[in-house]
Amino acid sequence: MATKAGARTGARRSNGNGGARGGATFGLAPWLGVAVIAILLDQVTKLTVLKTFQYGEFHPLTSFFNLVLVYNKGAAFSFLAAAGGWQRWFFTLLGLVAATVIIWLLKRHNGQKMFCLSLSLILGGALGNVIDRVIYGHVIDFLDFHVGGWHWPAFNVADSAICVGAVLLVIDELRRVRRGK
Repeated sequence: MATKAGARTGARRSNGNGGARGGATFGLAPWLGVAVIAILLDQVTKLTVLKTFQYGEFHPLTSFFNLVLVYNKGAAFSFLAAAGGWQRWFFTLLGLVAATVIIWLLKRHNGQKMFCLSLSLILGGALGNVIDRVIYGHVIDFLDFHVGGWHWPAFNVADSAICVGAVLLVIDELRRVRRGK
């Protein structure tokens, strides 16, 4: 009987996903690796644009896409960009708190591939933008899509990782709900 209880405890312990959803345990390292790759891609592309462009300079690549160097002192869609400077530290702190919560979730649910992949991309994107805020005081944006005379706000690889992660998170949740029916 002690052997069966030990086996059950061992199985529960090795699952590592809090019992919310099934899956093999992968540990934290692969998911942090995904986040590091997102951060590296983000920072390398930003440094390349910083060394190649002057502020405000743009280069059309297609009829709907430019590379441009702009700075964003706010958040998405330049939210709070015109605030008095406090927003730099607010969004830095917010990014660090989000990163802490995400790492906790990754530890708790490391066997859920889609969930952890989505969180890893969000983590990498959040930390990529935190790095900018700490070093430069603003986020470096350079991807500029437009249709006719209308432009989406410029963004970067970190923003893209966050968006892809968010979409994957929604897909994962929809799949989970669907399996539950």
